[in-house]
Amino acid sequence: MTMTVGNCFGSYVLLLTVITLSVIEAADPAVHDTFLKCLTENTKTASGELSKIVFAQNNPSFTTVLQKFARNKRFVTAMTPKPVLIFTPLEESHVQGAVICAKTAKLEIRIRSGGHDYAGISYVSKQTFMVLDMSKLNAITIDVKNEVAVVQPGATTGELYYRIWEKSKVHGFSSAVCPTVGLGGHISGGGYGNMLRSFGLTVDNVIDAKIVDVKGNLLDKKGMGEDLFWAIRGGGGASFGVVVSFTIKLLPVPEKVTIFRSERSWDSKTADFVLGWQKVASVTDKRLFMRLMLLPEQKTLKATIVALFLGGADEVVSLLGKEFPLLELKKENCSEVSWIESVMWWNDPKSLENGDKPETLLDRKPNTGIFLKRKSDYVEKGISKEGWETIFKSVVELGETGIHFNPYGGKMDEIAPDATPFPHRKGNMFKLQYNVNWVDPSIDADKNYTKQAKKLFNVMTPYVSKNPRRAFFCYRDINTGVNTFGQNSYKEGEVYGTKYFGSNFERLVKVKTAVDPQNFFRNEQSIPVLNANVSMHSLYISYHV
Repeated sequence: MTMTVGNCFGSYVLLLTVITLSVIEAADPAVHDTFLKCLTENTKTASGELSKIVFAQNNPSFTTVLQKFARNKRFVTAMTPKPVLIFTPLEESHVQGAVICAKTAKLEIRIRSGGHDYAGISYVSKQTFMVLDMSKLNAITIDVKNEVAVVQPGATTGELYYRIWEKSKVHGFSSAVCPTVGLGGHISGGGYGNMLRSFGLTVDNVIDAKIVDVKGNLLDKKGMGEDLFWAIRGGGGASFGVVVSFTIKLLPVPEKVTIFRSERSWDSKTADFVLGWQKVASVTDKRLFMRLMLLPEQKTLKATIVALFLGGADEVVSLLGKEFPLLELKKENCSEVSWIESVMWWNDPKSLENGDKPETLLDRKPNTGIFLKRKSDYVEKGISKEGWETIFKSVVELGETGIHFNPYGGKMDEIAPDATPFPHRKGNMFKLQYNVNWVDPSIDADKNYTKQAKKLFNVMTPYVSKNPRRAFFCYRDINTGVNTFGQNSYKEGEVYGTKYFGSNFERLVKVKTAVDPQNFFRNEQSIPVLNANVSMHSLYISYHV
């Protein structure tokens, strides 16, 4: 069962081997009592009210709350280590208290927005930890007059799209195509969607934020300073604190946009078809986004193009008739729809013919996890016809793993690589997502399918970026390196940090060291701190002048 929609899981990752570790023993009830007492002292909420949103392992609702948004079934097994506590804050002060009290109770924090998570780092750890589940902090405020919105991290992309549509039929936002993606991790990791060629990434359209720092302070852009604000727009918020809201720019969209889908089964002409797509996808009109999917299907392969054009059908048919004649696009192949209808169609191609309403975007679909593995790559130079044939053959031989090619160019070429921590801008033709799903819960199945993804990843080596082989932070993959939680783990962090962030990694490390020198906010691939002998005062001054 191969996934047919890309970017459907946001921001975090964990070691596969974690599932073979011993489960953390049941927590001492005193940990719960200590945390709850501390919360009561550090918030204005009564202990009785807080006790309803703090879940210890012996709470009858503990497993339900833990698994509600555990989207990858690989990390909800009996052997998966469990948090000692889950806290579902209802207001910003609760988050401030949680940071202070986690330190008091000597607990590490895993921050979960309530959306997707490729390999569970937001709800699994090898350490003694608690989950800060932000799913109830999901308020969205739309200001059409000023063309901005304030979004809390527990909100989903579907909820954001719906709330925008409620207020305006000519505004949208550049974010994930899957409506159940949690915006906290998605935005802070540099999320993208099918309007990135027109408007860039999510982080390119963030104008303010609020974060709870390691001391429990609630800071906006002015309070946190330009460097921390820079860091949490693509460097991942969980390395620096707990983001409690983003202020984003609403983006203009036409009253009618055009969508189309074109499929080709593998034959002698498929390589030429894909070469035609490759030639134009990253250089065509920036209003046009054409995703290519190579998916195995019954011992063969299907090459599918899924597209969004921020304009009319006549215009895009004329454009591609000149630039991509092999597509043979005709007006009857296209649908002119509202932007919100295009959102629904990208998530489910049958939604419009089924008469679905925009309200379907509000369904968070709890307890709908699947078994999955994802990896990523970047392509800088066009792949030869022979190369494409090799890729086709490998996809068919492996039988379950597909690849999504997401074109860049357009607005992505116009933004400097150091404008945000996300460095993969001009010079990149496509971002790749390798994806495989399965239903068998056995360890053997896990090994088989993850091995498939790695094999296809290896086949692609000649065609993708090198030195380093770069990767997308929101598709974090533990195979690129591990932070072992040491205070002086800079060298370990370089392994994955330069792949995700390029030369921006060094600045991220300096910001991290300035704002969280004891490395409280950490995970398997968090931003590490510099060596302890670095002067914190001089570092802070250098980044705040």
